[in-house]
Amino acid sequence: MPQFENRTVEYGIQEDLTAAVIDQLIADNTLKVVALADADAILRGEVVDYKRIAYTYDKNDNVQEYKVNITVSFALEKKDGKIVLNRNGMLEYGIFSASDESEIEGKARAVDKLARDIVDETTKSW
Repeated sequence: MPQFENRTVEYGIQEDLTAAVIDQLIADNTLKVVALADADAILRGEVVDYKRIAYTYDKNDNVQEYKVNITVSFALEKKDGKIVLNRNGMLEYGIFSASDESEIEGKARAVDKLARDIVDETTKSW
């Protein structure tokens, strides 16, 4: 599986998402991850948007939680060039506490959800 492309300024998000999708594919075991030369189909994708936004506030209008939104587009293409699945604008999020967590936790939660969603869509389309 080729690495996801990154159309955002969020450094490293493509590596995190690619690794999470591969891990999820291996755990799911419906489709096998193999070298490109041996593949029956190729999953290609890109991270198209990344945002951190304030999510909840306390009574003094201080941010209590933030939400990380990540949007991806991806396609599953057979060796003959036929597109089996084409999905644009899949959005997932991860929430993290402003007081005792960092954006890294929110990003990881969003990436994990996206990986599960991508694998679910891919395996049911195959």
